Amino acid sequence: MSTSVFKTEDEIVKKLLLVRNSLLEVEESHADLLHNIHPNYKYNALNFLRYLKLRTFDLTEIQSDLTALGISSLSHAERHVLANVENILYLLSAHIKVPFSGKYEFGRHPISYKESGDYLKKNTLRLFGEHLNKQGIMVTLPSQGADTVFLSELLEAGMNIARINCSHDSLEVWKAMVENLKKASRELNKPCSVYMDLAGPKIRTHKIFIKKKLKGVSETKVFVGDTILLVKKVKNFQAKDEFAAVVTCTIASVIDDAKEGEGILFDDGKIEGIIERKEQNVLKIKILNTNPKGSKLKTEKGINLPDTYLNLPSLTDEDISNLDFICAHADIVGFSFVRNAADVARLQEELQKRQRGDLGMVLKIENKEAFQNLPYLILKAMESPTIGIMTARGDLAVELGVERLSEVQEEIMWLCEAALIPNIWATQVLESLAKKGIASRAEVTDAAMSVRTECIMLNKGPYIVKALKTLNAILSLMEKHQSKKQGTLRSLNVATAFLGKIDKQD
Repeated sequence: MSTSVFKTEDEIVKKLLLVRNSLLEVEESHADLLHNIHPNYKYNALNFLRYLKLRTFDLTEIQSDLTALGISSLSHAERHVLANVENILYLLSAHIKVPFSGKYEFGRHPISYKESGDYLKKNTLRLFGEHLNKQGIMVTLPSQGADTVFLSELLEAGMNIARINCSHDSLEVWKAMVENLKKASRELNKPCSVYMDLAGPKIRTHKIFIKKKLKGVSETKVFVGDTILLVKKVKNFQAKDEFAAVVTCTIASVIDDAKEGEGILFDDGKIEGIIERKEQNVLKIKILNTNPKGSKLKTEKGINLPDTYLNLPSLTDEDISNLDFICAHADIVGFSFVRNAADVARLQEELQKRQRGDLGMVLKIENKEAFQNLPYLILKAMESPTIGIMTARGDLAVELGVERLSEVQEEIMWLCEAALIPNIWATQVLESLAKKGIASRAEVTDAAMSVRTECIMLNKGPYIVKALKTLNAILSLMEKHQSKKQGTLRSLNVATAFLGKIDKQD
């Protein structure tokens, strides 16, 4: 015999009351976390705490029940958590004739669905610029970005945020980029914000040596099962075992931090290994995964140690020096290699020293520790007036694995929406199109997914203008079907055409 709807509704109300009461309790028990929040984010932080509490419950079964009743299933509750839960309780309680008294009257929550959308839009415009009428499209400028004609082409194609990567070029080149961008922007009457990424500590392969005579090479092929040695210095080095290569790295201290059994990856994960043995100044690494025909281990390629706690400053001396230029010329600073709230506090302190506490600040989530600490990072960042989060998907895929990335990029998006702050969808968006002139089907699907964020970042490439135009076309189509996580039901031509044809036949 089937369970009655009435009984199901009664059980749902009891479950939701438990959830709702816990949302109110978290406000009181963790009120200390909200003391230093900037006024711009007062409601954001409160809603963010409520969302974090909401996600400690497993609501999958109750969601199905709510959907069956034709009521909000909480699947779009990010921006207005308490309002969503209490409004469901008002509706269900009225139906089963059980009194319910919420913290606010029905439909009068200060963070409702509409108001929360306004908050998110306001915070997005504050970060990226009031000129933004839809989504932000950020483009990484190559060295030729100092050329006014090229910049004009990017602006005409839809770029409204220009990214300068401080890992490359020089102060002189950056200055030319900024000056020529402003000139082109004025001439075309197309406003464009300037975003500058701090380089952060870059752990890369430095020198590579092969065979026991230690002949230096720029690259060598390694295979699954090979042994390579990561060393601090090659001078006076004596190998006890056979090896495919001896490698030095740009930051030798990571050898001290690493432990046996931890993973290590080279060149964006193309080569994967495990630290089999650690000796003084040497890591013995067994290669676990490469291309079936072997992979080239090259100099100046990234090294990732996702399992290792690295005793490295997130802000390097070079970063701190570059902040002088950034504070004078940029609208937004991107914080690479941020890992914890203390890192955020350090950047905030440096900005305050330069009387630029108002500078837009974007935290780049690009390593395992940053993702695990994301709630702390967001709350600490909310002590500043203008913030956002970048999902650096390439680095995250290396750190967490490609399987986990699909879930993690969604979680970051949900947390940003709950905090009512803009999220930047970055790395490898339409990469084949930008580099080779032809987009893959998978890239087009990925670009379509990016419509759910407030900004999309494109990397440089010889066909970047074509990629920009394509991205704009994709976003123009998709924004009619999608608003954040929610699908929107505009009329479909395929449905109209089908029924129109059938009606004519009748």
